[in-house]
Amino acid sequence: MSRFPPVSYSTANASLHAALEQLGKRLEGELFTDNMTRAMYATDASVYREWPLAVVYPKHAEDIKELIHFARREKTHIIPRTAGTSLAGQCVGGGIVADVSRHMHHILEIHAKERWVRVQPGVIRDELNLFLKPYGLFFGPNTSTANRAMIGGMVGNNSCGSYSIVYGTTRDHVLELKTILSDGSEVVFKALSDEEFRAKAALNTLEGQIYRHIADELGPVAMQEEIRRQFPHRAIHRRNTGYAVDALIETSPFSPGKPLFNFCKMLAGSEGTLAFITEIKLNCVDLPPAEQLLVCIHFNSLDEALQSVLLVHRFRPRAIELMDKNILECTKENIEQQRNRFFVHGDPEAILVIEFGAASVEVLEQTANQMIETLQTAGLGYHFPKVYPPDISRVWKLREAGLGLLSNVKGDRKPVAVIEDTAVRVEDLPDYIREFSALMQEFKQQPVYYAHAGAGELHLRPKLNLRDPEDVKQFRAIATASAQLVKKYNGSLSGEHGDGRVRGEFIPFMMGEKIYQLFRRIKYTWDPDNIFNPGKIVDTPPMDTALRYEPGQPVRPLRTLIDFSDAGNMLRAVEKCNGSADCRKLAFAGGTMCPSYMATRNEKDTTRARANVLREFLTHSQKSNPFDHQEIAEVMDLCLSCKGCKSECPSNVDMALLKAEFLYQYYQSHRIPLRSLAIAHIGTLNRLAILFPALSNYLLSRSVAGSWLKRLLHIAPQRSLPLLHRFTLRKWFSQNQKRLIPHRPLGKVYLYADEFTNYNDVETGIKAVCLLSSLGYEVCIPQVHDSGRAFISKGLLQQARKLAVYNVTKLAPIVSEHTPLIGIEPSALLSFRDEYPLLVDRHLKPTALQLKQHALLIDEFISREIKKGNISPQSFTDKPAHILLHGHCHQKALSSLGHTVSMLSLPENYSVTTIPSGCCGMAGSFGYEKEHYDLSLRIGELVLFPRLRKAHPQDLIAAPGTSCRHQIADGTGIKAFHPVEILAEALKPEIRNF
Repeated sequence: MSRFPPVSYSTANASLHAALEQLGKRLEGELFTDNMTRAMYATDASVYREWPLAVVYPKHAEDIKELIHFARREKTHIIPRTAGTSLAGQCVGGGIVADVSRHMHHILEIHAKERWVRVQPGVIRDELNLFLKPYGLFFGPNTSTANRAMIGGMVGNNSCGSYSIVYGTTRDHVLELKTILSDGSEVVFKALSDEEFRAKAALNTLEGQIYRHIADELGPVAMQEEIRRQFPHRAIHRRNTGYAVDALIETSPFSPGKPLFNFCKMLAGSEGTLAFITEIKLNCVDLPPAEQLLVCIHFNSLDEALQSVLLVHRFRPRAIELMDKNILECTKENIEQQRNRFFVHGDPEAILVIEFGAASVEVLEQTANQMIETLQTAGLGYHFPKVYPPDISRVWKLREAGLGLLSNVKGDRKPVAVIEDTAVRVEDLPDYIREFSALMQEFKQQPVYYAHAGAGELHLRPKLNLRDPEDVKQFRAIATASAQLVKKYNGSLSGEHGDGRVRGEFIPFMMGEKIYQLFRRIKYTWDPDNIFNPGKIVDTPPMDTALRYEPGQPVRPLRTLIDFSDAGNMLRAVEKCNGSADCRKLAFAGGTMCPSYMATRNEKDTTRARANVLREFLTHSQKSNPFDHQEIAEVMDLCLSCKGCKSECPSNVDMALLKAEFLYQYYQSHRIPLRSLAIAHIGTLNRLAILFPALSNYLLSRSVAGSWLKRLLHIAPQRSLPLLHRFTLRKWFSQNQKRLIPHRPLGKVYLYADEFTNYNDVETGIKAVCLLSSLGYEVCIPQVHDSGRAFISKGLLQQARKLAVYNVTKLAPIVSEHTPLIGIEPSALLSFRDEYPLLVDRHLKPTALQLKQHALLIDEFISREIKKGNISPQSFTDKPAHILLHGHCHQKALSSLGHTVSMLSLPENYSVTTIPSGCCGMAGSFGYEKEHYDLSLRIGELVLFPRLRKAHPQDLIAAPGTSCRHQIADGTGIKAFHPVEILAEALKPEIRNF
């Protein structure tokens, strides 16, 4: 597909376009045919790309029935979709994508005594377990994407995850499925007695035909024997190749005395090709054991790690997961995952993460020690760190980040999902991997190995550049050779990720022609018109077609003002997004990314959607300015530039930076809005307004002029505007500097009087100066410019560059390890660490990088000095206080709230609770803007506002960000303080010099 499929369609398809418009009117949900939405859904987490005809967000089963009738009538098809994290292309297709995640995400019913729950397909796995926890229940299968993966997708792919050696696969827990068949009839599939089976088969309906057909197909002994001969070894529990007829023949009536027949066994793993699932009844299990312990075994070789797996199995662990050196190296480059490497010692070739669970720590310790002793006796492993709660979650986050981290490998050759899902018997794993490694050497490949060693499945990824036609040939050759090797070991080509587009082509080879034709007959009995997700499992197109990147297509050079050379160029920076959808997690999962999606549950508001749209238009645009597309502007609109993706996205996709460059380029073809100009030049406006502060504040807050100004700039009328102080921080400092110099300074620091602290939050700045001075530090305020944060966020990058160049040039000669630059406002100070090295001229970049090392938030500086012993609790009150801390987005992404907690916990009886909030919703100017006001408050209501309303009246509320403090005031009426203000007020009277 060389360009964008036209939104108006061809003349021959004009009637189809008109029919889609009529369909949209009949649905209660939403239907979209615009290029932006279709571009968002053209890919999943796989290597495939195909523009859909339309995207629908159905509200309920009646909408889905309408879709089915439309697809049959218009001879098109439906691609069911939840979170779109599929790695094999299951969610990619040219029909109508039906995304149930927006509306069909409700937990419908629970029966705690009978241990089951009924849900809609859009319920998130981790969200479900939060709901089940008070009942003492748990849904076991857990993919690495469990904080956004949805139950419908887990059923479609028969997902399992890290704990499959305990909980099995999703198939093992599905009790009933409410579905809509290809004729629009609603059918519930569940366990049936032989008598009930015969009654179903007697029905004169499509449902009856389905039962009669399966009875005829699986009844003959010869077919049962063929299935047992061709399917993967029964000891391999992870087996997702084709339709699970092997599970059906092990039920009554085909095997007397076996469990009752249940079509759910086959629908699980059917990839949405047989029916559309609307409700799911799941079996639940007991909560995990009360106590957990990890042993993270370090190995000198991959082979040694695999040899250890069978020995480890003797001790009945809950999970056995592997990370190889390639994965571990990637974690070094990721801001978020660097923090989770605390248990890694040296540079191991591989690590096995073993989890044990028990009712007591004593039992865990005994089991773990016995396992370690056994491995040491066998000469396996060289380092055996134990990890306890709460750090266990950090280890699993490191492991779960594997998929996204792999996309962060520099260069065009990336680890590709093609053979990443093979499963063999655990006993065969070492020999299989040795042969596989030798095979990869023939292809001159050093693949990546990680994941579920305990279940006989490793995710294996060769590095390929799928833009290169020669590598595309190798893509197919490796897939073919791998299939042959898996067949040799009687393994499964797919252990959990499914067939999709990448493996469906190999099913006839893996299963034999008789079984493959059985699969085709099943498909076309259930779905005679082929409307449900065609091209998956059967009649799959060649696996090297419809790729995300077109082989041989030249990459358009993009001249950008921001330096994207670390990624290669801006397009490469966009392409780091592999679709893993970490940006789709909701507020319950914690973290910051993506605040707008958390509030809207709209795919458009994810980092992934923005990256998909950017990639499509920057790659295929025929305009002289490829950024000049309204579709990109629309998908970028609700990006709050929170920087959450820079650290929380495993691929480090920095959408805030990409948005800044996009706006800059977009404004080369469009007039810059007046509001953007005003906000960007806030420093200049404040410099003028501070000449008459009382008059300026009156005009801003109490007069008709203030209302007029809000209307002119499209500022939300409900918002209170930041007021100016009576004087600037610089002026106050120049008048008080001499008296503030300590008698014997501990050191000298340069305090950055940013554009917010200098004009608006002057009292905070004064408290910071006095605190530092009282603690023995000589404070200087250098004469430098504003940070340019507003210029960056509004895309006025030329102006931001001038400020960056000036500030770096001015500060570099005086700032050092011993005389650091200290900032109060996170968004301003962190510009020195984040954007400045990417904005300044190339010759100045080394200087900017050097300055970056010594630019510290005041929280970081005080925390550092506490560790050095230069600041102690003796300087502070011993009166008790409890502080609720809300962190600034940029600080959480680029630094750590740990420094703030350390600082605020310094007074002996001060305690700090960090609110697990993401973005407050203000995000600089975002929350002030009229069209964004409601969403801004909705984001605040996710976690932050409700928690603050529950605060004790005596609690102190801390928020480092000036915009956060304004949002808290507007949203709750509660006054929040900068942490520095709280600590300054905690100084003993005899220590204070203010």
